[in-house]
Amino acid sequence: MLNKLVTHSKKAHPVLCDSDNTGVVFYSQIHKLHTYILFVSTVSKTYFQNREFSFTLKDDIYVRYLSFNNQNDLEKEMQKMVPYKVDIGAVYSNKPSQHNSMKSGTFHAESKELVFDIDMTDYDDVRTCCSSADICHKCWTLMTIAIKILDRALEEDFGFQHRLWVYSGRRGVHCWVCDDNARKLSQAARSAVAEYLSVVKGGTDTIKKVHLNSPIHPSIQESITVIDSYFEDYALNKQDLFGWRISVPIDVKNLDKFDPFSAPTISYLCKELDKKTKEEQEVTTAENDEEPEVKRRTRVSFSSHLGFDELKQNAW
Repeated sequence: MLNKLVTHSKKAHPVLCDSDNTGVVFYSQIHKLHTYILFVSTVSKTYFQNREFSFTLKDDIYVRYLSFNNQNDLEKEMQKMVPYKVDIGAVYSNKPSQHNSMKSGTFHAESKELVFDIDMTDYDDVRTCCSSADICHKCWTLMTIAIKILDRALEEDFGFQHRLWVYSGRRGVHCWVCDDNARKLSQAARSAVAEYLSVVKGGTDTIKKVHLNSPIHPSIQESITVIDSYFEDYALNKQDLFGWRISVPIDVKNLDKFDPFSAPTISYLCKELDKKTKEEQEVTTAENDEEPEVKRRTRVSFSSHLGFDELKQNAW
């Protein structure tokens, strides 16, 4: 907690929150800036002074190449500009605020944490509960799976030990890999790491697919193990990915009573059938005149929607 308070007189008084000054209150009384400073200046004082910050202000005004000598300067600028978002950039060869005065070729990035950005919108083709920037507890399972898969790979496959996972506050998560060798990776090496972790790219922008034939790469097998523990609950319960309603006849004589939402979904019928199968003893074909598939069909609510007898009478 910061010790300084925004004041309007010689005596310090905390500013109360309202719609006009919530940002000021946050940056002056709530935001733990000292923790922020420790994170961005892990190596040396110069490391902080040569670090680029960027502010996103009201009306999406984006300000780049900001740099500060110390915590006090950063604190004052935050309270003055009240940014909606603060981005941490690379550490440069010189102070970013002086980049315009540098000779050509002398100003360049020297290091930057390896950062992964996982956005929920990337999963719109496999979630039915939300879309775009919206999230809920149901689709957040995707973030949980992604974090577990990526965190394991970063530690076990690449040996990175210093990883910070952060919720963005909106629709995704960020992973900051802060190991010294990660911060000094070239752009080509960073792209190679990202490519290694991007096994399948889905949706309309699919550019790569894999067929999981044996032998499967150990890293992919580990990812499958993580997914397996979540898949059934996520696909059938939280998202109902097989939740298409089946086509059923409509009784025109009782048209006013027809409710399209009463038609069962495929996943519902499958779960209902599995439940009944577990509760009943298996009946062999020899013990029953009906064929097995007919027997199974009449054990679920699908049978109550068929109405084939009525359909034949009305159609022929």
